[in-house]
Amino acid sequence: MMAITLGRRALARDALWGHGAARMRAVAAVVVALAFPLVSIGAARAEGPQPFDQLPAVSSRGRLSVDGGLVLALPATWQTGLSTGVGGGVAYGRTLALGVRASWSTSTESSLAWTVSHDDYRLRVTGGVQRAAGRGLFALRLGLGPTFVYEDRVRNQGARAQLTGSALETTALAAMPAGELEAVVTVHVGGPWMLVMSGGPSMLISDGDAHFGWSTQLGVGWQP
Repeated sequence: MMAITLGRRALARDALWGHGAARMRAVAAVVVALAFPLVSIGAARAEGPQPFDQLPAVSSRGRLSVDGGLVLALPATWQTGLSTGVGGGVAYGRTLALGVRASWSTSTESSLAWTVSHDDYRLRVTGGVQRAAGRGLFALRLGLGPTFVYEDRVRNQGARAQLTGSALETTALAAMPAGELEAVVTVHVGGPWMLVMSGGPSMLISDGDAHFGWSTQLGVGWQP
């Protein structure tokens, strides 16, 4: 009986020792996990920021540049909502740059009776003044040209009511003169590649009235 009691005590002591060792190992793992980022931060601080001359080199400062990216704008003939799409362009020059641009964006609005979608197609001839500063290029660009607006209007629940033809859906296409005045910021990130950001006010003439809005673009560029 005494042997059984001593054996049980030994097993209990071993179990407690095992649990204690497991806890110690867990605490050590947590300490190492917390200390590693601090050591890494300390090493990074000791090394300091990456020297400017070690950044990827800019391999081109040519006259030709090509860019494209995401377009966000106020819908051409609506004064509400957001039109999203893609756009791009080509420019040639140094201090004075001439080019062409094109973009497409779409937006949808709904009422109790209709769901209306507008596709805006912008074609522009551009001219701008630009200046290089380090890896950056700053420009002021004016674009003029037509904007084509394609409208698709669908009556809500019209198919359930068995409507057909123009009672169910109508489409229309209109062309209007328009233009934008944009500020452009370009940053060379390495080689011929660039990050291009632009934006500014826009104006469109529809039925003799001026509609003011805005447009912006974020994308990538290439300068061979």
